[in-house]
Formats: sequence, structure tokens, C-alpha cells
Amino acid sequence: MAGMVIIGGGLAAGSAAQTLREQGYDGEVTVIADEPYTPYQRPPLSKGFLKGDEGLDAVILHPDDWYREQRVDVRTATAATGIDVVAHTVTLADGSTLGYDKLLLATGATPRALPIAGHDLPGVHMLRRLDDSKDLHAQLAGGGKRLVLIGSGWIGMEVAATARQLGNEVTILERDPVPLAVALGDEMGTVFRRLHEEHGVDLRTSVNVERIEGTDRATGVVVDGETVPADLVLIGVGAVPNTAVAEAAGIEVDRGILTDASLRTSAPDVLAAGDVANAMHPVLKQRLRSEHWANALNSGPVAARVMLGQEAVHDAIPYFYTDQYDLGMELSGYAPLMKDARLVTRGDVGGREFIAFWVADGKVVAGMNVNVWDVNETVQKLIASGARIDTAALADADVALDSLVPA
Repeated sequence: MAGMVIIGGGLAAGSAAQTLREQGYDGEVTVIADEPYTPYQRPPLSKGFLKGDEGLDAVILHPDDWYREQRVDVRTATAATGIDVVAHTVTLADGSTLGYDKLLLATGATPRALPIAGHDLPGVHMLRRLDDSKDLHAQLAGGGKRLVLIGSGWIGMEVAATARQLGNEVTILERDPVPLAVALGDEMGTVFRRLHEEHGVDLRTSVNVERIEGTDRATGVVVDGETVPADLVLIGVGAVPNTAVAEAAGIEVDRGILTDASLRTSAPDVLAAGDVANAMHPVLKQRLRSEHWANALNSGPVAARVMLGQEAVHDAIPYFYTDQYDLGMELSGYAPLMKDARLVTRGDVGGREFIAFWVADGKVVAGMNVNVWDVNETVQKLIASGARIDTAALADADVALDSLVPA
């Protein structure tokens, strides 16, 4: 029998399978996961799980019993190698084929390679998969190691915080002048820079990484002629969507698998969700590909409903959170609109208890609450309203935030 087939082992795949059953679908559901684990979520891999504060139960979405009870056939350690969109079949690595009525591609992304000498030495890591986090934890848990991070994106900064809290020396090497400036701009990126420097991280910006040194394993990173000693190196310079299987099947791909607002691809009965989908956002009226947790959480269920013939669009406001040392943060908003927006803050930026707003054409297009809680829902309402907001009131902590949301 055919049925619903999901390729992927992450949150988008797992949330889609769950939604199919919650929506009453009684047919075959098969999940093809190339890792030896049932579907899991990734945020703990650079935070609590890496630190050792959280176990597998914080990572794995459902216990094995759940899949048995729900009659979801999860084929772990199994790779999908081909798709025939005409025959409606998926080819697996062992040569077998699997028919489908509807197919969801939730194949995720792969860490971007850094093509420098020494990148493949033992002791050089990337962090994407559960086993990557396990390997890093084994080396960092005892403290006393010298970790060099190449790149200061969210993964790198979270790992840096975790490694420092475990008692390791940390150096971050970043080619741009300010860490996280691509995501947040210079002023907010500087907040995170100071946070890490206050916790003893050697954060070097505007530098050029030349190579990784070592014979049998990595022993250092050469940056602008200087060798920074290292017991282990983590490369975190972004990720590339896993589109190869889709592209080989003739499905339209451009910086991700292209979909409409309902996550349908160019192939009949094939959808894409999560990190790999470059989806048309119905509010932005442009394509948006997000690698954040909330995108996987929200897009999987949308895809499942569409697979069942329901009307659904993926129109959620993008959301992201991070925990670093004693800083907790939530960010909601549209990254493409943040670039040229005006930054407005309320609260104590220096004390790291504040809310930052990005305002374009008088409208809030993004908001970030740092160590200020129970406001994200209101921030999202401000964004969703599309209303012009008095920026003086927005910056005034004495003005109730929810009073600025149009009735």
C-alpha cells in the first residue's frame, strides 16, 4: 500500500507525522530517517544536552512506544536516494522502493564546509546531529580544554557559552567586525560580544582564518599569521539545505526547495517543510527559508494538513530563542525587513534587561526580548497588526506594551 511518506528525521518530520494522526488520518505513515534515531529536535544539542543538564528525553520527540501505538513506521539509519515523481515512489539506499500518495521532504540542512587546509583533521568538529553533540560533550565535559570556534553565529555562540560553563578555554574567530551582526545589526551584536567577553571568551573579529594545523589531529588554528592553540576546533559558518534528492527528481530548487505558501513543491503530491523549504511567505510576499526551531515546529503540521487535503498556509511569524550564560532571549520578526529598520529599545540595554524593536515605515517588523519575560506574545501582536506605532511610547518602559497593540 501507498500512504504518506516523510523523508527526514528532525522536528519538521516528527511534527508532521504527529499531526497526520491527530487529524484522523488512518492510512500508512512512513518516516525515512538517515540517522539511527527517531525524529528529534536540535536546540538542546548546543545547550542543555551538550552541557549534560538534559538527557535524550529532551531531544527525542516521542518514545518508541508512541510510534508503535500510532502505527508510524520509522525506518532509522535509512537513506532515501531517489524520487520518481511520476511513479510516486521513493528509492532507498538498499535499492528497495516505497510508494507514496503524498510525500513530504523534510531533509534539513548540512553544516557549510570550510575549504581550508586541515578542515578534515581529527579533532575538527561540526555540530548538526545528535552524535556530533555527544562527541563534543565527551570532550568538553571535564573542562580544561582549549576550544577554538570558527564563526560566531548562533550555534557557535551557544557552544561557546556551554563550553565556558563546563570550564574550558574558548576562542572565537569571526571574519566580520561584530558577531551576530548579520542577524541583529551592530548594536545588538555588541550586546552578545560583551556578554561573552565578560565570561572570559577571547572573541576576535575582523580576522582571516588561514588553516588548521596538526598532523594526527588538530593542534591549532592559524589566523592572520598567528597560531591559536587548540585541543579541538568547531567550524560553524552556516548551513546548506539538503536539496540533492529533490533536485535530481526535477523538483524546483533555489537556495532550498521552492514551495508555495502551503508548502507545495513544483512536483504533484510532494511538499517540503523545515530547514530545506524556501517557502513563499504570504505576509512578506517573498520567499523565506528559516533554520530555526519554530519554523520546523510550525511548518510540519501545515504540511501534514495540506497532505490531507485541508486548506492551510505557513504564515507564522518567524521565532527564535537562545540561552547563553545568564542571558535568555526571544526574537520574533521578519529578517528581510530588519536590515534597513530603525532600532528602538526599552529597558536597560547595558544591564541586559530590555526589549529591542526593529521599526520600518513606522511599523514593528521584529522584536527581541532579553531577560524580560511574558512579552513575546504582545511583540508578535504588534508585528502582526501592521500598525504604525509611536516610537517614543515604544521606547518608554512606563507605557504598557500591550496598550500599543491596536484594538
